[in-house]
Amino acid sequence: MSAVIAPPGNSPSPRPTPANGRGGKTLNPKYWPLAATVSLFVLMATLGSVLYDGFFSAQVFFNLLIDNAFLIIVAVGMTFVILSGGIDLSVGSVIALTTMVSATLVEKHGWSPWVVIPLVLLMGTAFGAFMGVLIERFRLQPFIVTLAGMFLARGLCYLISIDSISITNPFYEAVSQVRIPVWGDASLSISAVIAIVVVLVAIFVAHCTPFGRAVYAIGGSEHSAMLMGLPVRSTLVGVYTLSGFCSALAGVVFTFYMLSGYGLHAVGLELDAIAAVVIGGTLLTGGVGYVAGTLFGVLMLGIIQTLISFDGTLSSWWTRIVVGALLFAFCLLQRFFTSRAPRR
Repeated sequence: MSAVIAPPGNSPSPRPTPANGRGGKTLNPKYWPLAATVSLFVLMATLGSVLYDGFFSAQVFFNLLIDNAFLIIVAVGMTFVILSGGIDLSVGSVIALTTMVSATLVEKHGWSPWVVIPLVLLMGTAFGAFMGVLIERFRLQPFIVTLAGMFLARGLCYLISIDSISITNPFYEAVSQVRIPVWGDASLSISAVIAIVVVLVAIFVAHCTPFGRAVYAIGGSEHSAMLMGLPVRSTLVGVYTLSGFCSALAGVVFTFYMLSGYGLHAVGLELDAIAAVVIGGTLLTGGVGYVAGTLFGVLMLGIIQTLISFDGTLSSWWTRIVVGALLFAFCLLQRFFTSRAPRR
């Protein structure tokens, strides 16, 4: 029985099959939530520019950074925690504790801001590291540990004072009023500049350092990360330490913004931070997400509030309604991503 041999010039050669079956390239599903966030932000900005006079101006968009600088900073720390597969519910209480300690030391004890600010940053960092050690060393659930941290920090605020403490120190007042010219009549506050620097540093840490790569690996599979020889234990402690530092830094920025310390400051801010991270495209299961997406998630919350303010006829509670709807939509999008990713 003779074999049939095809002519040399007509021999078939294997060709890669395109993902979409039409010879083109499609966007990787892991980028879909981020692309949806950026696209929706651009759509809302365009809609506001068409509907309202004065909306399309540089200062309006810079105000999104100025008014949400503290939320951007705390959401950056939350991004690393969620990327590792954890959660941190203590961030709002740490902000409040930072404002109370700062106000008490500066106003009642006459301490210099140059001593108080490093002290509260160290305090927040140590608080986050303590929770990280409990989570890693005793294998406790992050939800329970950080919930306890939330109650502890908030209780310490009321132990210091049940009343609001105004800050009249010239340094804090000067920092709160400084504006840095950017373009034309538009300007940024020092708090907004700090937030931008934090985002840029966080992007570098997440994508260009061994620590950032270890965070992604742990969020994908902690067991696999251990088999790969990655420093899982120190990285887990590190993400909560970083979150504590970001919370304390956000507290310093919040002090500049409010010029007061109060135990009720930043109530529920941890939920806003989580919402911004999820809307920004970070999976709650960990392993997938982007710091830049978190920035757009915060800006999304800010532009919703701005649109409602420009409208003037809607209640501010519509912000929560829209954010809730967006969270539902992005959770469904994440579910769709997780179901599509294995097949791709």
